[in-house]
Amino acid sequence: MPFPAIHPALDRALANKGYAEPTPVQAAVLEGHGEADMLVSAQTGSGKTVAFGLAAASSLLGENETFGPADAPLMLAIAPTRELALQVSAELEWLYGESKAKITTCVGGMDARKEARALNFGIHIVVGTPGRLKDHIDRGNLDLSALKVLVLDEADEMLDMGFREDLEYILEQSPEDRRTLLFSATIARDIAMMAKRYQRDAVRIDTVDRSQPHSDIEYRALRIAPNEIEHAVVNVLRFYEAPGALVFCSTRDSVRHLQSSLLERGFATVALSGEMGQRERTDALQALRDGRARVCVATDVAARGLDLPDLGLVIHAELPINKATMLHRSGRTGRAGKKGTSILLVPSSRRRKAEMLLGSAGVEATWAGAPTADEILAKDEQRLLAAPVFAQEGAEDDAGLIARLVAERTPEDLARALLVLLRKDLPAPEDLTDPGQGPQRKPREAGDKFAAGASPFERLQADEVSWFRMDIGRNRNADPKWLIPMICRIGGITKQQIGSIKTFPEETRFEIANTHVEAFRKLAAMNTQEANITPSEAPHAGMFKGGTRNRRDEGGERPYAKKPFRRDEDGEGGRPPFKKKPWRAREGEGGGERPAFNKKPYAPRPEGERAERPEGDKKPFAKGPGAKKPFKPKSDFKAGSKPGFKPGGKPFAKGPKGGKRFD
Repeated sequence: MPFPAIHPALDRALANKGYAEPTPVQAAVLEGHGEADMLVSAQTGSGKTVAFGLAAASSLLGENETFGPADAPLMLAIAPTRELALQVSAELEWLYGESKAKITTCVGGMDARKEARALNFGIHIVVGTPGRLKDHIDRGNLDLSALKVLVLDEADEMLDMGFREDLEYILEQSPEDRRTLLFSATIARDIAMMAKRYQRDAVRIDTVDRSQPHSDIEYRALRIAPNEIEHAVVNVLRFYEAPGALVFCSTRDSVRHLQSSLLERGFATVALSGEMGQRERTDALQALRDGRARVCVATDVAARGLDLPDLGLVIHAELPINKATMLHRSGRTGRAGKKGTSILLVPSSRRRKAEMLLGSAGVEATWAGAPTADEILAKDEQRLLAAPVFAQEGAEDDAGLIARLVAERTPEDLARALLVLLRKDLPAPEDLTDPGQGPQRKPREAGDKFAAGASPFERLQADEVSWFRMDIGRNRNADPKWLIPMICRIGGITKQQIGSIKTFPEETRFEIANTHVEAFRKLAAMNTQEANITPSEAPHAGMFKGGTRNRRDEGGERPYAKKPFRRDEDGEGGRPPFKKKPWRAREGEGGGERPAFNKKPYAPRPEGERAERPEGDKKPFAKGPGAKKPFKPKSDFKAGSKPGFKPGGKPFAKGPKGGKRFD
């Protein structure tokens, strides 16, 4: 479908750029909505920048072929991040290039004085981030009185990043008769409330196909051991060999560490995080666009709006915090109709989290183990046989050299030299461990003698679990609450594969499902940095040190036999009958049975000892050593006077002003 009737200057720009037909969101905003406000939801990579550029043209240019003299800005576009603002500015420059529009950016990390000079000289279109735009308004550099169009790009992300107050301030400073275009990936409650408050009868446009989120992106979830994330990233990059790859981490420290690790292995890598200056971030993105770098390790600052050419692979080295972040990360690939792949590296301890993310996003991912070294080498062979170098034509002057090489070297020597040249820049793959899939124990059937409550001995006899031990016990406050997560980290397993845990004074012993014993042994031997604790396999004999003894070899009703009583003098086994010792009599008494207990009768006190006190001889009750004596009135006091004061004495003090004097 060709573009509908648009401004001639923009039509020429689209033709020069190679746009033959509009994307769904571009066609939707051009369906004759006139000068109405718009509330648009569209996926990343759907051409939103060109869409709102086309929608604003009628308000900015009208019937004019080009813009007039530049003064106060006519259009303001707000984006959440510096990179997205710079990208929007670049898109608008070629789109409005034929109309001679003056465009500038106002973003953090750039020279604010240079931006202020550009604004004071006059500008047609301003693109910026909320914080820097508010700062220019406060300083009087940015005048919004002539504003005709205001665009909020990625509005949901700006609210998530805490820019609500800045956005409301900018909207309130702009004219009320402006045209507001609000673009967001999702229309949440906060977005709907903002649209109701700051837009006038906005046209609602929804181009998101929720039945197939990101249909151009293939999702794959790879099972890995928790301590093999870096190795898994190396193998994924080697296996897919995409022209451009974006690896997401959760923190800046993770970005620095992973980028250094990939550089050491020979990958052309750049980093992108919030702590970098704007010049460094711009150089990193330019290196990706120029092909000087193939891999970018970034935080979520790069998850919104970045459009990188030939980006065919996104790797979630650390799982995103929610489904929106996952979709925006993955949306960096599969843009403009191109296919892409999104890889989630899922440690065994976080499989449930990954399943919830994929389920809430409505995404079906293919679960598998990470690419192994053998699979990567087999893939290398296929790529080498189809290498583009074989299709290139050599120079005419090379004919003599080729003939000499064929004459002096054997075909094996030439093939070996070619392989060395083609492989010299390929990093070596890593050996990985597949932790397996799903719960590893078979479900118990009703009536199974090994159902819940089966003893450790019965599980051992069934060859279902194996016992391991570690040198930490009750002397170091061993507790299953923190032992289980530690065992999972050490051995790359989940709590479903851990059975009974027994803590003793000097050690702890625990069960591991036999389906994961080999992988647990291997990972535990490599991952011993957890408090210097190295799990080792516990022998069957003496498994419960400090408990019942002498484990039976043949099983039976009880896993352990009681220790027999020491043999008596006659050599007979078992405990002899209990013999009561005779009662030892006192001197002068014979032996035999103990006499009955002779209780003494209670001797009452003699009569008259508790005689009653005579009537009227009672003393006042004393409350301790400092008790006061009862008050005795005196006859020489006047009626109404305070006890204890003589007539004509000092006045009774009732606070600061005192009281009345007695007469």
